[in-house]
Amino acid sequence: MVQHNIDIALDLVKCCPSLVVAKDRNGYSPFYALACMPDYFLSGNRLVFWKRWIYSGIHIQSGGPINDIRLNIQKPARNRNQSNGKEIIGSGIEHLYEMKLAYFLSRELLSQMKDQILISNTQQRTTGAVYDAILRAIKEGIFEFVFDIVKADPQLVWSKDEKSTSIFSVAVQYRHAKIFSLIYGLDIKSTLTSSADVFYSNNLLHMAGMLAPSTSLNDIPGAALQMQRELQWFKEVESIVPPRVHVKINKESLTPRELFTKNHKDMRKDGEQWMKGTASSCTVVGALIVTIMFAAVFTVPGGSDRTKGFPIFLNEKLFMVFIVSDVLSLFSSSTSVLMFLGILTSRYAEDDFLESLPRKMIIGLSTLFFSIAAMMTAFSAALFLMLHEQSWIFKPVICLASIPITLFVLMQFPLLVAMANSTYGPSIFHRKMKRWF
Repeated sequence: MVQHNIDIALDLVKCCPSLVVAKDRNGYSPFYALACMPDYFLSGNRLVFWKRWIYSGIHIQSGGPINDIRLNIQKPARNRNQSNGKEIIGSGIEHLYEMKLAYFLSRELLSQMKDQILISNTQQRTTGAVYDAILRAIKEGIFEFVFDIVKADPQLVWSKDEKSTSIFSVAVQYRHAKIFSLIYGLDIKSTLTSSADVFYSNNLLHMAGMLAPSTSLNDIPGAALQMQRELQWFKEVESIVPPRVHVKINKESLTPRELFTKNHKDMRKDGEQWMKGTASSCTVVGALIVTIMFAAVFTVPGGSDRTKGFPIFLNEKLFMVFIVSDVLSLFSSSTSVLMFLGILTSRYAEDDFLESLPRKMIIGLSTLFFSIAAMMTAFSAALFLMLHEQSWIFKPVICLASIPITLFVLMQFPLLVAMANSTYGPSIFHRKMKRWF
């Protein structure tokens, strides 16, 4: 159905290019309608890594007429129809194929529309809602739409709505980092970042001080990481706007930083509660491990020689494994407890969410994970020392010892990875963007 709809639109635009900026009964043009369809573009679809891998293996080729477009991929079959030998592909692969085909056709349609936009005058563009379409595409996060159109006609970089909101102000407001990063490839950053809207006198940094839409925060786990992402946006915009913009006030007599503090008051409080709740739970686990590992040193497996006081299994290799694992678990769990106590006693200022608090949480979770693994190793070594003649118990013990480690990985490791990537991973902004027009 998607392919059919785009095919019709593409044929109509080819037959009558002036339809691109023609209004319908609702006052919208086909160009504006395309800007409202993020699902038809790659940037409007978020795929997990394995779907991205499959998606990249799908190749669409055009053999002339649009109806000759075909799939050039080895399609894995879910089952085979014995009567005609045709392969029936899984619904997942089929969905990705349809998605890529829609993307291919949409780019083709956008290219045809772009040619008509280039030869249209200012009046036609205004009537056909060309400027509104660009701003709407930014709101929807359709990078390809914005990039292709503005690159074709650089004057469209000055597109604004009735509030005089620029394209990069909209990108900041709706938190679309890839679109905002286009500003790094321009020589007119100072002019673009200094303007303000006519209604509220909000400049680009004021936009960064506003609360992000819920849709852009849904994929970020935890209020603390959401607060961190909001601070990253504010700091990034602050670094490129002229210094005079930092202290500009809007109609509410608020500077950008004051507006940020006002709008993120509840998020900061939620982030503080989230951090304290997580730290409190992990502190209990860490303290329990410290207690167990400290006591295990004085109650070594097999006991001690009554005359000299040395452990009976002192010369056994497994005993050294037990001692080393016990010590490592004790020290790492102690470190994690100290990190979590540091989180509980932090002042929770706004800038603490940028790096200080996440760093403590990363160290705390990492050392806690390591201490659990070392504790299970020490337990297994001690058990083998005492039951070394019962070799049949080896595999069950290993399996049982891996259960708590596996549970911790499933519950906490994704959070640890997300926090480490958000704090120390690649920036969401492409600062090395080359000049693109």
